[in-house]
Amino acid sequence: MSGESAYAAQREQEGSSDAINWNQALSRPGASGSEAEVTWEDQQNINKFGRLNNRLHDLEDELKIAKEANESFEDASNELILTDEETVRFQIGEVFAHISKDEVESRIEEMKEVTSNNLVKLEQEKEAVVAQMAELKKILYGKFKDSINLEED
Repeated sequence: MSGESAYAAQREQEGSSDAINWNQALSRPGASGSEAEVTWEDQQNINKFGRLNNRLHDLEDELKIAKEANESFEDASNELILTDEETVRFQIGEVFAHISKDEVESRIEEMKEVTSNNLVKLEQEKEAVVAQMAELKKILYGKFKDSINLEED
């Protein structure tokens, strides 16, 4: 068996990385003895919940990075206010260029605006993902009750 086919067989056996195996999701410690049948639609909802959960974690990481960038721009803007020089060094890629203080101020404001808009979009997407996850939780807990665990430990 070649390396690629062995990997494909292992992936097929384990299932998709973004899918939650219904056996794992339904094996909650202390669950009641009644087991509901897992339909194809239920499995799709469980998988969708798993993908949304992964996206939620990605969004939280992106939000953290965007907030840090916004704070850095704010700090740079404050430092620029304190400087007495008319020409300041401004990093463009890996190079520092000497640019007028007014030009740097406008560039920093543009970058802050772009980052702020990105933050708003990320927050909106996070809210949408959380709402979808809540709806799926309602559906899945409604059918499986204590037999499914969708909470993070």
